[in-house]
Amino acid sequence: VQLQASGGGLVQAGDSLRLSCAASGRTFSGYSVSWFRQAPGKAREFVATIVRISGITYYGDFVKGRFTISRDNAKNTVYLQMNSPKPEDTAVYSCAVVQAEAARDIMRNPTIYNYWGQGTQVTVSS
Repeated sequence: VQLQASGGGLVQAGDSLRLSCAASGRTFSGYSVSWFRQAPGKAREFVATIVRISGITYYGDFVKGRFTISRDNAKNTVYLQMNSPKPEDTAVYSCAVVQAEAARDIMRNPTIYNYWGQGTQVTVSS
């Protein structure tokens, strides 16, 4: 499956931003989809997951209700709505998929994912 992340850009703190992860090549509904991010000099960080079939969602601890992950299987797209972003949210955001579902502690592990998109840069100014 091929993944294309988009929607990044430069925003001011407190504005909203919606990232998209579009998939092609396979039936998208059979995949759990996650967003990760990586800031310069920092390790990759789990942002959010939407589990296949059930639609259960998990979030990184730092999200604190500011972000929402959703999916539209008819459009083969997963979204990450980012509300009230902060400068510390500045990073390259990437989506990844896996044909599995599990508890949060497993889904937040980047090594379980089979396919990754190229990432989209999000820069939040203060």
